[in-house]
Amino acid sequence: MIKKKKLTGLWTIVLLFSLFSILTACGSNEPASQATEAAVNTETEAPAPETKADPTAEPAAAVLPKEVRIGFQIIPNAELLTKALGLAEKKFPDVNITWVPFDSGRDVNTAFAAGGIDLGLAGSVPVAIGLANDLPYSVYFLHDVIGDNEALAVRNSAGINSVKDLVGKKIAVPFGSTTHFSLLSALKQEGVDPASVSILDLQPPDIVAAWQRKDIDGAFVWQPSLAKLVADDGKLLISAKTLSEQGIITADVGIVGKKFAEQYPQFVRDYVAILDEAVALYRSNPEEAAKAVAPLLSQSEADTLTQLHELVWLNAAEQQDAKYLGADSSISGFAQVLEQTGQFLVDQKTIPSAPDAAAYQQGIWNESLKH
Repeated sequence: MIKKKKLTGLWTIVLLFSLFSILTACGSNEPASQATEAAVNTETEAPAPETKADPTAEPAAAVLPKEVRIGFQIIPNAELLTKALGLAEKKFPDVNITWVPFDSGRDVNTAFAAGGIDLGLAGSVPVAIGLANDLPYSVYFLHDVIGDNEALAVRNSAGINSVKDLVGKKIAVPFGSTTHFSLLSALKQEGVDPASVSILDLQPPDIVAAWQRKDIDGAFVWQPSLAKLVADDGKLLISAKTLSEQGIITADVGIVGKKFAEQYPQFVRDYVAILDEAVALYRSNPEEAAKAVAPLLSQSEADTLTQLHELVWLNAAEQQDAKYLGADSSISGFAQVLEQTGQFLVDQKTIPSAPDAAAYQQGIWNESLKH
């Protein structure tokens, strides 16, 4: 049972600093005649000279999995660009990579609990919930820091001009998501009781459908669903970027199964290197990145380019900064974000208890950033 503010042995994070070697077995299953001959030869032949390791030799290849299941979401970040360009398939031609789509981080948590995926993407709020509930995964990468990509859109005709005007309105949001956290945080800041707002639990595709039917007055959701609401009589009221400037930070997080990371640490490091390639491509040629990702978002390249710019993309080296995932076991900035998120969820009675920052740090495997 997890105790609030203190956990002992919540996570076992295995730090693996060396590559697995592929060993070729030399057995004793040769025929008896050959074994006898070898024994005779040892009496008459000089012993073979000792073999010394060649310091210039290439290291043995890392052990790779036969199959990897990656849970992804349609979010315009480096992982979606990686998928669009087939970078993982090019890097690992002998690995069967299966991309499993999810609508929200809550579903990703469910998949990890069932052992259905090896790597996944979830928002910082589902990850805070997952680690608090001892789900068997670790944070290995920050796919993006959320900015204007997530926002509260309201219908122009609904008469909503401020957060206080949400009282009595129907507002949709995927429960347990970063947008749910952002919505509740915005209400708290303005002194609005969440019970005074009709908050509906809907996934992004269902939010768009409910909006088109005029069943809801607003929704806190991410791109590309957000753009569809704004294009259909909607306007933006507040964004995750605005909330982050007030200290309410959210992010899209890469998580990996503990057993998978223990068995295949180099695969995870190499996958992070691929994500770095995608980040570098976006920074050097954002138009090319938008062209690649647009079909997955089912929208124009121009709209995709705008949405790419709404997120903060970080490479592995930048994430080793103490304000993000850090480079050692010291409590990082992101561990503190998870602690604050967890405590907020406890206050909102979303979860019964949450660990402290030190325990959350144990759920961060930043060795993956050192490729």
